[in-house]
Amino acid sequence: MGELSPFHWLLFLIIPCLLYFLPAFVGRKKRNARAIFWLNFLLGWTVAGWIVALILALMKDALSTEVIENHPVPEWVRCTSCGKYSPPGARFCSTCGAQIST
Repeated sequence: MGELSPFHWLLFLIIPCLLYFLPAFVGRKKRNARAIFWLNFLLGWTVAGWIVALILALMKDALSTEVIENHPVPEWVRCTSCGKYSPPGARFCSTCGAQIST
């Protein structure tokens, strides 16, 4: 048996680091990628922290909702006969059929 070459020492350092940061690499494109990285970085040395980070990295992102501000919302039209509302642009009431005056 001989001494390990510098290449082997480098492999002994790189491979464990790659395995350690596997959850951060897998979750790099997630919405909560920073949280996954910091959880992996700070608690990855515990097996539970590494597993939780990996689970978060593998989970699907929740559907995001987009809020559009200052979007013109067409107003529904109120029938003068029955008091019910009809869709915008309606000429007749969708409930009673009376003609809607604008």
